[in-house]
Amino acid sequence: MLARSEHVLAPVRPSAAEEAWLRSQLVREIAAMHEAVVYLIADEYRRQQERIIAQDDSPADRLNSSIKGLSKRWTERFDALSQRLAEHFSQAIEKRSTVALKRMLRKYGMSVRFTPSQGVRDIMDATVHQSVQLIKSIPQKYLGEVEGIVMRGVQVGRDLATISKALQSQFGVAKRRAHLIARDQNNKATAAFNRTRQLEAGLDEAIWIHSSAGKTWRPSHAKAGRERTRFKIATGWFDPDEGKYIQPGELINCRCVSRPVIKGFS
Repeated sequence: MLARSEHVLAPVRPSAAEEAWLRSQLVREIAAMHEAVVYLIADEYRRQQERIIAQDDSPADRLNSSIKGLSKRWTERFDALSQRLAEHFSQAIEKRSTVALKRMLRKYGMSVRFTPSQGVRDIMDATVHQSVQLIKSIPQKYLGEVEGIVMRGVQVGRDLATISKALQSQFGVAKRRAHLIARDQNNKATAAFNRTRQLEAGLDEAIWIHSSAGKTWRPSHAKAGRERTRFKIATGWFDPDEGKYIQPGELINCRCVSRPVIKGFS
C-alpha cells in the first residue's frame, strides 16, 4: 500500500534491442561454424565411405583428427570474439539503464548525476566475465556433441544422410543456447545495474512486477506480482521457493522487473 507522500517509478525493462543484437551475433557465428563442420565431415565421409560401411578403424581416426583440428580453430575464434561481444553488450546495457532511470527521476524534479562508480565497474567486470564464459561454452558444447555424433555413426556404419540429420539437430540446440544466453544475460545485467543506480539515487524500496512473458513462470514470482510485494532494493525479495533473497531478473529465465518507490512527496 502506497502512502500519499509516495510515488512509483516505471520499471526499467531489459532492452529487446540489445538482446537481439547479441543473439544475432552469436547465431551468425554458430551458423558459420556449423557450415564448416558439415562441409568437412561430408567431404571426409565421402572419401572414407567404403571403409566406414565396413567399420574399419582408420576412417574413425581420420575423421577424429579432422574434427579436432576444426574444433581448435573455432574454439580460438569464439575465444577472441567473446571478449569484444561481452564488453559491447555490457556497456550498452549500463548506458541504457542509467539514462532511463535519470529520465524517470527528472520527472519528479530529481536531478542525479551518475558517475562511473566502483559498484558499476564491479558489475561491469562480473557481467563481462560471465558473458565471456558462456559464449566460450557454445563451441565447446556443440563441437563435443559433433564429435560424438560422427564417432558413433562410424562405429555402426551409418550413412552420411543420417549423420547430417543429427548434426542439423545439434545446430538447433546451439542456436537455442545462444538465445538463452542473450536473454538471460540481458535480464541479469539490467537487474544488477538498476539495483546499483537506484541505491546511488537514494532509493531504498521497490515493488515486484511479475512478467508473464514466456511459456512458463515461477508461481512465487506471479504471487509477488499480484500482491505488489515491496522489498528492500539493497537486499532483494525473499523468494520462498528458492529459500533466499533475489533481485528481479536474477534467476535464469526470470523476466520480472521492479518499480522503485520515491518517498517524501506531498
